[in-house]
Formats: sequence, structure tokens, C-alpha cells
Amino acid sequence: MNKMPVIEIKNVSKSFKEIEAVKNLTLTIYEGEYVALLGPNGAGKTTLIEMIEGLQKPDAGTIRILGMNWKEHEQKLHQKIGLSLQETKFIDKITTKETFDLFGSFYGLRPARTEEILELVNLTEKRKDYTNQLSGGQRQRLAIGIALLNNPKVLLLDEPTTGLDPGARREVWKILEKLQRDFKTTMILTTHYMEEAEVLCERILIMDKGEFIAAGTLPELNARHGEGDLIEVTFDRNFDIGASDLPGVKRLNWVTAHTKAEIFVDNIAEVLPSIIESTRRGNIRITALTSRKMTLDDLFISLTGRHLTEA
Repeated sequence: MNKMPVIEIKNVSKSFKEIEAVKNLTLTIYEGEYVALLGPNGAGKTTLIEMIEGLQKPDAGTIRILGMNWKEHEQKLHQKIGLSLQETKFIDKITTKETFDLFGSFYGLRPARTEEILELVNLTEKRKDYTNQLSGGQRQRLAIGIALLNNPKVLLLDEPTTGLDPGARREVWKILEKLQRDFKTTMILTTHYMEEAEVLCERILIMDKGEFIAAGTLPELNARHGEGDLIEVTFDRNFDIGASDLPGVKRLNWVTAHTKAEIFVDNIAEVLPSIIESTRRGNIRITALTSRKMTLDDLFISLTGRHLTEA
């Protein structure tokens, strides 16, 4: 990869009393790369993000952002990083525009920057509304707009769409996609929404018990650690489907003896016609059929035996 390294984490560890929250992690994130950080509660995600933000200090190892570290370049790094937390408190009785003006004054920004951000996060029509009049999705766009005021090179987002309806969530996605496309922003995203990680991020890091247990794109992760795509099929009577004769079948699991099967495959489109042809030859009727791509939650279960949302 010829892109410039933006975040460089090397042999970083952090403990709280007897709890080792982060264990000897090494990671490089490049310019313009969007990385999703996933894991259950207690996996070490927040501790790692807080060390990148400069809120926590590693017990061991080094973290460099744009070639700088927090000890020697704190003021410069504050100018380069944008943060958006899961929940942000606003002053109720000031307007959307006034909120942007207030936070912009901390950076010494010109008033015109407020106008640019209002347009970017699609809040121009809400410029005169008090913050307590905004919907959940609008408040989250306000929070992201604040994070973008200083035109950050690095954006750190902690579950930015938690609690939003699907429409509001996609509005946030559009903003983030524009940042990557037009400004080459580098982003680390923590989320419990599998679709969000799949849509926005090129690389997915899965953490558990302070360590990275898997890393890569979703297809790469499924190829290395998953069981493939899933076809669920129910027959009207007992049927030996003959999985060994079907192309690309990784595993067959009978849910109900020889009438309902889970078939894990490399490619749904390649296997499904063969299943249908096999039932036709055997004069068997399919009473139910579903198929889907394997998700990150499926992948996490195959790696750990539990769901991502479990504590």
C-alpha cells in the first residue's frame, strides 16, 4: 500500500488494576481508510480509542498520529482530530447555528465555516432551531458537524448512529461517505450495527478480551474464519439431499432429520440451482427456502461462540 500511515499503534498495552484491557496491540491505519472496530462490551474498544484520542496513556508501547505523539504534540493533534461520541450533550436554548459558532470559536474559525458545516451535514434549514427542538437524527448530525468543524484529518466515531431509525442512520452514512470521497478523511468507527461496518468500512477489526482476533474485509474474514453463505431449505418429506454431490458446499446441518437443512456454501448462486434440480429428480417439494450472506455477527459467533452484542 502506497498511502501514508496516519495512525500507527505499536505493542500497546493498558491495564486497570488486575484487568488487562488492551494486550500488546499493533495496528497501522492509512490515509483515507475507514476502519470498523467491533467487539462485545468489555472487549477493549473504548480503552483503545481513548488512548488514540489522548484521554488515556498506554502502560506500554507507542501511538503516533500523523507522525506525532500526544506527549510532545498535544496542541497540534487537537487541531487534527475530530471526535463524536455515542451521546453528546448540547445547550438547549441556543440554536444550531449558534452551537456551531460556539465550537468554531474554540478553534478560532471564521463564521463562514459554520455555513459550510450546516450544508455538509444537511442542517441549513434547522439553523435557527434550538438544539432541544432537533430530532435524534438531527442531533447526531449536529454532533458530527461539531467533530468536523476543524476539518480533521482523523475522525473517531463511537457508535454514532445508536438509537437512530434506519432513515436517520443512512443520512449519517451519506455524510461519512462524502468525507472519505472528497476530503480523504481517515476514520475509526466503533459500532454494533453489522450493516454499518460493512457499508462504510474497507477493513474490519474484531476485538475480544483486549486482543484483535480477526482483521480484514468481510469477504476475507468469512473466507478465513466463517462457514460461508447460508441456504436454509425445508422439504415436504425425508430427503437425502446428497450434499457431497453439490458444488461448493462447506457443511450441511440437519435441523430436522432429513426434512430441514442448513447448507453452508461458498456461493449461493452456484449451489441453489443444483439443490432445486436434485429435488426435482427426487420428486421432492420444497416447502420453505431462504438464503443470505453471512454477517459479522455470524462470524463473531464462529470465532468466539457468542454474539457481538453480548457483554
